[in-house]
Amino acid sequence: MSALHLAVSLFISSLMVIVILLIRKIFKYQLSSKWKYNLWFLLLIALLIPYLPTQLLSFDSKLTGNGIQHSNQAQLGFTNENPQLNNGSWMNDFSTSVHRLDFTVLEPVFTIVWIAGMLVMIILAMHAWIKLWQLKKSASAITNTEILSLFEQCKQRLNISYPVVLTESQRINSPLMFGIFKPCIILPSHAEVWLSTDEIKYILLHELHHYKNKDVAINYLIVLLQILYWFNPFIWIAFREMRLDREIACDSAVLHTLNQHQRAAYGNTIIKLADKFRHPRHFAMVNQIASSKKEIKKRIERIAHFETETKLVKVKSILIFILLAGFVVSQVPIVSAMPYDERINFDNEQTVYEDLSAYFKGYKGSFVLYDLREKQYNIYNKYKSTLRVSPNSTYKIYSALFALESEVITRNDNFMKWNGHSYPYQSWNQNHNLHTAMENSVTWYFQKMDKMVQKKNIEAYMRRIQYGNQNLSGGIEEYWLESSLKISPIEQVQKLKKFYTNQFGFTKKNINFVKNAIKLETKNSSTLYGKTGTGTVNWKNVNGWFIGFVETDNNTYFFATNIESDNHASGSIAADITKYILHNKGIY
Repeated sequence: MSALHLAVSLFISSLMVIVILLIRKIFKYQLSSKWKYNLWFLLLIALLIPYLPTQLLSFDSKLTGNGIQHSNQAQLGFTNENPQLNNGSWMNDFSTSVHRLDFTVLEPVFTIVWIAGMLVMIILAMHAWIKLWQLKKSASAITNTEILSLFEQCKQRLNISYPVVLTESQRINSPLMFGIFKPCIILPSHAEVWLSTDEIKYILLHELHHYKNKDVAINYLIVLLQILYWFNPFIWIAFREMRLDREIACDSAVLHTLNQHQRAAYGNTIIKLADKFRHPRHFAMVNQIASSKKEIKKRIERIAHFETETKLVKVKSILIFILLAGFVVSQVPIVSAMPYDERINFDNEQTVYEDLSAYFKGYKGSFVLYDLREKQYNIYNKYKSTLRVSPNSTYKIYSALFALESEVITRNDNFMKWNGHSYPYQSWNQNHNLHTAMENSVTWYFQKMDKMVQKKNIEAYMRRIQYGNQNLSGGIEEYWLESSLKISPIEQVQKLKKFYTNQFGFTKKNINFVKNAIKLETKNSSTLYGKTGTGTVNWKNVNGWFIGFVETDNNTYFFATNIESDNHASGSIAADITKYILHNKGIY
């Protein structure tokens, strides 16, 4: 995990813990014991979000071709190390910088420390598991028929038919429960000597409620998350509070089944167990009815003031839970915009893989070319050609098309007035129509169009054309600017081909209008269409695109070039590289 992921994980986890603690305090009397515990499940979900693949955070589609790949390495003998061409007035490759926390220098240190901490936590967890295994092996079956009969009565009372095992051990002084697939309740040996039948019944009801609520499985999830988030002190506080809330919720569930006199006896049973209890720190993966003296005090206070949950309290609790759930969902855009490696599947029998590395010196890059007449792909860098990255300004082709199709703008009326904000490029600080906005890559123009089209409609168009990962969670103004929306070079070429041949089923005149807006130049009966894109993060150009197609007298070639570097990748450089490749192939 990168330093950025660690920073985002730290931020999200800490924020969630603080919010939950505040909600518990503010709505202290509006939340029932059960729902106060349920709030922590939202924390568990929030902690898992940074570790989920981005495809689970959005409705994207996988791209799969047919057939078997054929490989053919070809050296073109290109030797110019820094190709620079005069692109003319049409290559206005402007970009705006997005800002991220930059941990590049410290990233190796953060990663090593995080992994080292996890290894220590894993060793401690394994030690605890071994201790539990040894305890289970040393436990013996209970032979006391009265206790066994009482145990069966408690199971029937809670409608539990699963074969939960009841044993006893001399190595413990407080009842506990553990085991997911083979759940086991262990009582101290000869518990019937110092506990009454009713007290044993209360203990069994308590532990069986843990089983019924799947608290054993939750214990293991907590251990896993504590390993992943060992570095966050808020998580240690949260899980301590969660365990206490779980015991209080379990106490409450038992009390609901008892009368007033029995409730007092139940509280006295917990106090009695606390007197004998020695807290075994290595038993983090078990449920124990007894706990520390401080926690016992809080539980007894709640038992003493126990009241049956009213419908009003239940409704309030659910509303508060929904409110917090909405807050958890709001964290998804932060995570989905993080730079995960997301690849597509591509197999096509008409594919030639080439070595064009001479063109890409100093850059991590890929090049994809599709010959419409021969129906053949030529690809450089198989891995990066299937890797999704932010489209940046190349997406403006489709932003324009969506706006035309939704009639936010028309072919005759696409003028937009400058909002008066001072932008870093003089050509942006004026009114624009679609052609001038495309030529000067005016970001504010396309952001304004997106707002007018509206997110729900853009999502519908995304699904219709299957554009990349279709993830707009980065926000209506930024989703295509080094944010959540990602697309691979192969997908760029395939979308361009479908755009050109109008396989999307859009209005033909709108297709032609956008096509004319990205027309760059004509030479020797060949016309070049294209759009650059530059991804700028913290004022560093890290991502460069040039996508488009070349129309000749008897064929059309679709291309996508992507380059990445720490500081000097740009759309104009990607365009230079592309033009050299197309020239040497005799295409343009």
